[in-house]
Amino acid sequence: MASLFQKFQEGVKVLAKSPTFAKDPRSLQFEADVNRLFLYTSYNRLGKDADDADAEEIIDMAGKASLADQQKQVQENVHSQITNFCKYMDHILQPDFTVKDKKNTSSSENNSSPRRSGLSLAIGRTAPSKVHSEIIGMTETTQVDMCRPKPWRYFTVIPESKPLKSSEVSQSLKDLMGYTLEVEPSQIPHEDAGEGLFLHGEANVGAVLAFYPGVIYSPAYYRYIPGYPRVDAQNSYLITRYDGTVINAQPWGAGGESCEMWDGSSLPEPKHNMQADGKGSERIWKMLSKPLDGTRLGGNHEVLERRNPLAFAHFANHPAKDMVPNVMVCPYDFPLPEKHMRAYIPNISFGNGGEANMKRFGTFWFKWKSGTNGSDVPVLKTLVLVATRAISNEEVLLNYRLSNSKRRPSWYTPVDEEEDRRRWS
Repeated sequence: MASLFQKFQEGVKVLAKSPTFAKDPRSLQFEADVNRLFLYTSYNRLGKDADDADAEEIIDMAGKASLADQQKQVQENVHSQITNFCKYMDHILQPDFTVKDKKNTSSSENNSSPRRSGLSLAIGRTAPSKVHSEIIGMTETTQVDMCRPKPWRYFTVIPESKPLKSSEVSQSLKDLMGYTLEVEPSQIPHEDAGEGLFLHGEANVGAVLAFYPGVIYSPAYYRYIPGYPRVDAQNSYLITRYDGTVINAQPWGAGGESCEMWDGSSLPEPKHNMQADGKGSERIWKMLSKPLDGTRLGGNHEVLERRNPLAFAHFANHPAKDMVPNVMVCPYDFPLPEKHMRAYIPNISFGNGGEANMKRFGTFWFKWKSGTNGSDVPVLKTLVLVATRAISNEEVLLNYRLSNSKRRPSWYTPVDEEEDRRRWS
């Protein structure tokens, strides 16, 4: 497998310099990243039984396939891994209803019953033969039926799960999948490094290592980001996708110890203090820049598994000088109809999931009337970290690619100055 990976690495370098990508710098970098992700995730999907012919075929496809086709394949590759991860989590956390009902159900009936997810109660699938009388959690939501004068209520049931601590869930995932994540003091040699993200176990190149958790803001809702317009002044847990989607991981923090109804308000909003000079223009700027009150849009709640061992991408540090990153960000559009997996995707969308069509002009975003994005399936626009090489019991390092148009922190050493320039051009 080492020789195969070497071929993929050579393919990445050659294709990244291809004249096919000779467009504007931002598009160039986006296509180069998609190309890398196509190679890495496809390599991972080959598995241990791959041979040279398989590797060469994928490299050849990467040179010929359109950007759209490569994006689609990357999504399929990542989704396949996340599907397996969710199955592992179900195996770890779902209650064994078959065992509990054994006294009341014949063994033949138990064997013929399909294995159900622990989320089946929450998503309205076929209930087990004996419903548990104990409800772990319940949230009441009121909606108004436009045809009736009185409101009606429905209840969302938080599915029962095994009473395991997050550390126990993490160890079980390592036993099943081969790796897990832990947040520990960083090995980066500077005083601001703080905590870092560490992989315990072994993961191959192209493996999905972590989710970037938190609240998702489409460009239509930028003014609702806490601290707007200087959203990063007191929050270092923000990340932006190429399509302008911003994810704020600060509310997620270090996760939790249960499956719960989460609304993204676990931590207080950071306060932004703007220095006023008393001038009228400053007062107008403050009025225009004031963050909007998100409560007016109504709360957005989801039943999420807060013990998710991979929901820690926001703790990954930038490599120090002479160190090389071992992961890269990958946009992942989670299909919302996959309700049996939803609790393991550690994100909620701001604004009740509503998303206005936006078009970018320079540094500004405007509402724009346009068609769909080519798919009728609603998605949650998230980010994951993908391994760019085999990783074994080490710190996870991510190239932050900070903008070179702003003052950078003293600890920041560019991995590739040209990539930074193209990313933010």
